[in-house]
Amino acid sequence: MIDFFLISTGDFPFYWALWLIVAVAFLIVEMLTGTLYVFCFACGAVLSFVVSLFTGSISVQLAAFAIATAVSIFLIRPLMKKYLHPKECEKPSNADALLGMEGRVSEQITGMGYGRVAIDGDDWKAQSLDGMTIPVGSRVKVVARESIIITVMPIE
Repeated sequence: MIDFFLISTGDFPFYWALWLIVAVAFLIVEMLTGTLYVFCFACGAVLSFVVSLFTGSISVQLAAFAIATAVSIFLIRPLMKKYLHPKECEKPSNADALLGMEGRVSEQITGMGYGRVAIDGDDWKAQSLDGMTIPVGSRVKVVARESIIITVMPIE
């Protein structure tokens, strides 16, 4: 099969077919990952395909591949990510997602001490926002987090 790519017709080898295969392979991998990084390499392979139609120089084609890939990563990917995944940056992750959530006091929160609050099946060490005692069973809202200790206020 490699002989197919090395056969010359006139001045140009069949590098164009190799670039098409590489581009399709990158697109398949991109569909499996969904990161939009591999798509940038597919863009580079497509530009190299176009360049290979005009020149048989593999070094020019590789340079076109490198430049197109870099431009895609720094210019095209951020734009595509902005429109394809618009709310990705707005999602809080891990413990930051607790802010604003409601839960129930599972162990009394003492004035200036600590207690425990159950939120979505997890039990968190908690303190009161204003230093007041909050009894067991009270509904509370998470207003702050420091490390693994949440600060809560009672919900009326």
